[in-house]
Amino acid sequence: MGGKMLSIIGGLIAAAVGVLWIIPGILGFAGNDVLIVLKGSVSLGLVFGGIIAIAAGISAIKENAAEKKEKEEMKKEEAAPVS
Repeated sequence: MGGKMLSIIGGLIAAAVGVLWIIPGILGFAGNDVLIVLKGSVSLGLVFGGIIAIAAGISAIKENAAEKKEKEEMKKEEAAPVS
């Protein structure tokens, strides 16, 4: 229990320091740097998100094709006379 509380307190302190660092006049001003990082992060996020979406789409198409092929094979097996 003590370790969990310590991590929560540490997280709150880190978040508070981060917010204060962005505000002008307190702890130095890092606002412009933060904006630059955000701009780069958003563009990289869009690129990687697009790549993941393309991969998911290709995977879904392949899965649908395999499922359709499997259904056709099942129909052929059912239609074949049993001797």
